[in-house]
Amino acid sequence: QGLKPLVPTESPAPSFGTSKPPSHLPAAEAFLGKNKVPDLQKVFQRSDGLPIHLKRGVPDRLLYRTTMALTIGGTIYCLVALYIASQPKNK
Repeated sequence: QGLKPLVPTESPAPSFGTSKPPSHLPAAEAFLGKNKVPDLQKVFQRSDGLPIHLKRGVPDRLLYRTTMALTIGGTIYCLVALYIASQPKNK
């Protein structure tokens, strides 16, 4: 007799394997748009001496400087907080 499995042994039919797009959506070409990969490859492979995280100009520099400011500010804050916490309490 033995134990019977609680889970069915046959796998269900896939529900996502249709070859036709839904009829209520426009053609797939409308969703694709222009392929931007070749343009981005030209930007990132340009040898201009900039690191990869600064190649796209002002937005990258803004994010980089904001990250550096938050990192340095957080480090200074932590060091000041540790210094204040290490001082003896006068009562």
